[in-house]
Amino acid sequence: MFDFTGKVVMITGASGNLGTAVTRAFHDAGAKLAIIERTKGDLEKMYPDLVNSPNCFMSGCADLTDIKEVSGVVSAAIERFGRIDAFVNTVGGYRAGTPLHETPLETFDFMLDLNARTAYITSQCVIPYMLDQGSGSIIHFAARPGLKGSANQAAYSASKAAVIRLTESMSEELKSEGINVNCVLPGTLDTPQNRVAAPDAEFRRWVRLESLADVVLFLNSDAARDIHGASIPVYGLS
Repeated sequence: MFDFTGKVVMITGASGNLGTAVTRAFHDAGAKLAIIERTKGDLEKMYPDLVNSPNCFMSGCADLTDIKEVSGVVSAAIERFGRIDAFVNTVGGYRAGTPLHETPLETFDFMLDLNARTAYITSQCVIPYMLDQGSGSIIHFAARPGLKGSANQAAYSASKAAVIRLTESMSEELKSEGINVNCVLPGTLDTPQNRVAAPDAEFRRWVRLESLADVVLFLNSDAARDIHGASIPVYGLS
């Protein structure tokens, strides 16, 4: 449905379930890829067909909570391709299940680092290049609990709320500069891990990874040129 031929797309968490779906969707749409992961070797295992591709830059040892490492990876991608047209950050995680007074402070710090700090740092490293070229799009992943807190997931909800507020703030700062910033709020994802964790669930009610990838392609396309600072719900039937 979308043509990204000649466009450079950077994707973090590219070997995860969501990251893989997004990466493959952009590859099928003709994009040049800069794919990032934390663990060395994961990308080569996941994408053996792209290892020697001139249209794919891989970095498999970047800690997205470390601004020096992220800055280095972004600079290397710019050196390879000369620009970044779209940035999609799929990195994030979930820890919950206890009331706030029983949740260790370490869990709160971990959720903020994994979900909010990574969004902050990656955006800070990518934005200057997009400002120089006068265009770009940035997509982060938040979650429905970021809109409204609920019992036993205070740390997670707060971290995802932070992603939403970061998205809105960046959008206000950048939309007049030709840069779209939005975030996506997925429902429960239909992944092998979630099926194992909830074997009696109605999987058909969950969100397919391909559906999320379609939404991401749309938000990075010219069709979404007038969408700024939005939190797009993709809840499936949940």
